[in-house]
Amino acid sequence: MSLDGPMRTPSAAEADAPHHHLSAEMIAPLCDQGTGGPGCFVARDFDLDSVPEGAVLHLSAQGLYRAFLNGQRVGNDLLTPGWTCYDDRIAYQSYEVSSLLRPGRNRLEIWLGDGWYRSRLMWASNPIENTWGDRIAAFAELVAGGRTILRSDASWRSGFTPVTANGIYHGEDHDARIRPADTHGVEVLSFDRARLVPHETEPVREMDPVAPVASWPDGETTVFDFGQNCAAYVRIAVQGPAGAHVRVEFSEVLGPDRAFDNRNFRSARAEQHYTLKGEGVESWAPMFTFFGFRYARVTLTGGARLLSIHQVPVTSVPVAAGGFTCGEPAVNRLVLNTIWSQRSNFIEVPTDCPQRDERLGWTGDAQVFAGTACWLADCERFLTKYLRDVRHDQRPNGAVPHFSPDPTRLHPIAGRGDWAGSTGWGDAIVIIPWQLYLHYGNRAVLAENYPAMRKWLDYLWSISDGPVIRPPAEWGAHGFTFGDWLQPVGDNRKPRPTIADDCAATLYHAIANDLTARIAAILGHDSDAAALRERAAAIRAAFAHEFFAPSGRIAHNDQTSWALAFLHDLVPEAHREAGRACFRKVIEDAGYLIGTGFIGTPALLPALTKLGMTDLAEKVFLNRRVPGWLYQVERGATTIWERWDAIGEDGTIYDPEMNSYNHYAYGAVCQWLFESVAGIAPDPDRPGFDGVLIDPVILPALGHVEMWHDCRHGRIEAAWRIEGPRVHYRVTLPEGCTGRLMPNPARRGWQIGEAAIAIPEGGMPLPSGQHRISFDFDMTN
Repeated sequence: MSLDGPMRTPSAAEADAPHHHLSAEMIAPLCDQGTGGPGCFVARDFDLDSVPEGAVLHLSAQGLYRAFLNGQRVGNDLLTPGWTCYDDRIAYQSYEVSSLLRPGRNRLEIWLGDGWYRSRLMWASNPIENTWGDRIAAFAELVAGGRTILRSDASWRSGFTPVTANGIYHGEDHDARIRPADTHGVEVLSFDRARLVPHETEPVREMDPVAPVASWPDGETTVFDFGQNCAAYVRIAVQGPAGAHVRVEFSEVLGPDRAFDNRNFRSARAEQHYTLKGEGVESWAPMFTFFGFRYARVTLTGGARLLSIHQVPVTSVPVAAGGFTCGEPAVNRLVLNTIWSQRSNFIEVPTDCPQRDERLGWTGDAQVFAGTACWLADCERFLTKYLRDVRHDQRPNGAVPHFSPDPTRLHPIAGRGDWAGSTGWGDAIVIIPWQLYLHYGNRAVLAENYPAMRKWLDYLWSISDGPVIRPPAEWGAHGFTFGDWLQPVGDNRKPRPTIADDCAATLYHAIANDLTARIAAILGHDSDAAALRERAAAIRAAFAHEFFAPSGRIAHNDQTSWALAFLHDLVPEAHREAGRACFRKVIEDAGYLIGTGFIGTPALLPALTKLGMTDLAEKVFLNRRVPGWLYQVERGATTIWERWDAIGEDGTIYDPEMNSYNHYAYGAVCQWLFESVAGIAPDPDRPGFDGVLIDPVILPALGHVEMWHDCRHGRIEAAWRIEGPRVHYRVTLPEGCTGRLMPNPARRGWQIGEAAIAIPEGGMPLPSGQHRISFDFDMTN
């Protein structure tokens, strides 16, 4: 087996069947010089009379590890053991390694990196090092036939690796002239083995390497364009004398005149450095870090020659579970951009961005994107594991963290308050389990998170001791909210209205309460469900009193307020017609430009669709100006931007101090593409795609639409095309999945195949199989 060859990771059941009680020690190299210091290894030589069958190696670490057995890499997982709230649990991986063993002398060597465990996290103004501890360490146990062959203990040795510095934000430096040697001993650390859990999600893996699509000189350096922004590193092949050096810098975008610009990385050095050993062709990629980039700038010194360079994308979700295409190429690129942003930020936890000095598991981003995430990839284990971190970080008062794993819980930042408790962010504890239930049908995720949901609801009520939440303006104060983060205001000489914090917070108070009431009923907590429904009535009445004028206009008359209020049925019946008119005028007055931020954007098009205003939805979705989804595409984006105005029309980079070009939040629009435009939505009464609700929204400008999604029953497909006044719609449902074709009063002449049909008020059941449906469509609607 080659050094980089694949090896299947057994499941937890396989690895521990028959179950083996782990007895190894967590051992720290005595040569370790602390955070940012030279890399270390721990190792042990051992003898075997013969090679045992079914030998399994269990591995974990404080920090990150890369293991070698007799010089060959163990497995092909990356960034192991992964990222968790390490004071709660640390994952371990299990590998079948019989093929790597040999009779006689063997050697297990484990290289260690700082990783998330003790690398600097947070941004430069609030840096936190050694978040979960200041000692990197390894845990290893080799078992076969129910007995332990080797375990990490005080007899192991340690030494330095060629990795001279590493860190999540720092990058990695490697001096190939350094030969690992056993120079030091190890220290057995106090460690509770009960914290060890089998890896809870799919491992981080490499995707296919990508060659540059272009390159050009930049002074004494060369810039390479890989054509795709993503989370990755580069693998290089170089040749030259010993001591020659390769420096690789990264950026997501270029400034005017193709200027290399990574100012938005802020204090993250984010570089790869390689010093040659001078022995023929040398191939290298880092082990303990990753970057977010499309462009790489390479500087060669000391006679180094670059023979090849490839971008190697990495992710926890490399396999697509869904796709959407239509007749508008920019929309197809938008969907692909969303997929790449998800891949880039689904690395152990759902992060905001993969490039700068942040890369944190923001709960607000995750909750708005959870539905889209489950359409585009199998996220059941990934998000279930993330929720365990969120629950561990939940504060005693019920506040849910702004991000998880949360470095500030163990290291509070003086003067910044508690980094927990924002509405829209903390609601992840309710919304993500619900999306997992809809997509995968597992009630266990609801039950597992239900106590945390109740604690969160009690916290929300406590902010203002009542249904209307009045958040403080002070950042970090009890009940602080981000509101509709980055909501655009248009022309700053005459800005458009935006939602106020109290309205945004109270809207989400209602959303979380309603959903938890529904979950309580599903779980059989009938008294809880009744109490929550009673509380829901109080919140709705208070919301209507506080935020609606007698004329029916909502307080701030902005797109986010209207979208969330209509989507979640918080507009009183008496005000619905007036509200529809106000909502329409707000959209038209904005010139069909988006006026929503992080929490409003996922609701905007679904709300317009729910109200039958598909003409507005189409114009807003397809506008090419800023702010708009397709503006990003036409500016050359290959991932989703953090800010609508991240690059100006003249190509200038806006506010590099807070500007990521790989943030998935606004990609949440893809949920609407699947569920509304393609017309396939999970049926909450038959979760896990046991049933779907079928109701396509026809947008003539798209020409045609096709979607597919691999659910637990198999592949769902749907497609529509327009021919004259008729829409032809094809749906394929796998065995075990049935549908309900929903009525639409604006449509006439329904047919399935050649047979005319009338759709009853509650919808028409459709069995598994393929269905060809047609109907008349009013192009003016």
